[in-house]
Amino acid sequence: MPANLTPEYKKAEAAFKRAGEPKERLELLRTMLRALPKHKGTDHLQADIKTRIKELTDELAGPKKGGARRGPPTSFRREGAAQLALIGPPNSGKSTLHARLTGSHAQIGEYPFTTQFPQPGMMPFEDIAFQLIDLPAISVEHPIPWIANAVQPADACLLVVDLCEAGCMERAVTARNVLAERKVVLSPGWPGDAGAPRLVADHEGDPFTIRLPTLMIVNKTDQIADPKAEIEIFEELTELRFPWFAISATTGDGLDKIGPWLFDRLSIVRVYSKAPGKPPDLDRPYTVGRGGTVHEVAELVHREIAESLKFARLWRPGIYEGQHVGGEHELHDGDVVELHR
Repeated sequence: MPANLTPEYKKAEAAFKRAGEPKERLELLRTMLRALPKHKGTDHLQADIKTRIKELTDELAGPKKGGARRGPPTSFRREGAAQLALIGPPNSGKSTLHARLTGSHAQIGEYPFTTQFPQPGMMPFEDIAFQLIDLPAISVEHPIPWIANAVQPADACLLVVDLCEAGCMERAVTARNVLAERKVVLSPGWPGDAGAPRLVADHEGDPFTIRLPTLMIVNKTDQIADPKAEIEIFEELTELRFPWFAISATTGDGLDKIGPWLFDRLSIVRVYSKAPGKPPDLDRPYTVGRGGTVHEVAELVHREIAESLKFARLWRPGIYEGQHVGGEHELHDGDVVELHR
């Protein structure tokens, strides 16, 4: 990334990384291009931005006159506590896992490439839910030109592998490499790891590289005598080392461990709202990441409330009993806030 980037460019880039809708990303890309200093050191970045603008413009325009009808959406706005991309090589059991975790009725078949477009679903955990997007299988035989667009809104991904499938190691490595070619990097690090900093926009890196914290889901382990030993061999031969769970999407074994792990490693903070003079709403919390503030919760409630926020009253068992706090006050899981404007 070249130096001397303008504040306007940095602001637009940070917003682009958070954006979930193609139209919003397109407008932010145009802002980035306008604000980018024009000199030899930015030629490559200018070209990248122009390429992304063309891709998004073509996607939003749909087929040309006389062409086929526009297909289903290739990305979804983030909903719930976090959006998780469900990815993997062909025949890994992604769709079966998606159906078990979300209760969806996604098409499931014993043949590769059953999933053709992203399939959303909500995976419940306690009083929140994770949005789980089942994506088509990743392989060189069936390239997905819009895969980077599909995972742009995702907070993390679940990489599903089936050690019982012949060639699973080569297919898993291929999936990783195909994603890397599209600037989607699978990372073993998670926000909730010990010592991990709060994630912020990185203005010194490539704005189009998407780094996804990755949990490997080893499927069909009900058919493996010693799953741990097989996973160790898999890691040694593929050099793919991520945190992992051994599960069976068919029997349901191990599925109950996924939700609590994601809640912890995504550092999710649940905040409950309270209207003046009324009891708190403890059924539908707002969610922010570790280090999230009162102002961030106000933005989730309504942008106008965030813009005119004067203070909040905060309840936290044994610590706060309705004290006044400012918009930059850091919140903890289980806090109750009453917003005042």
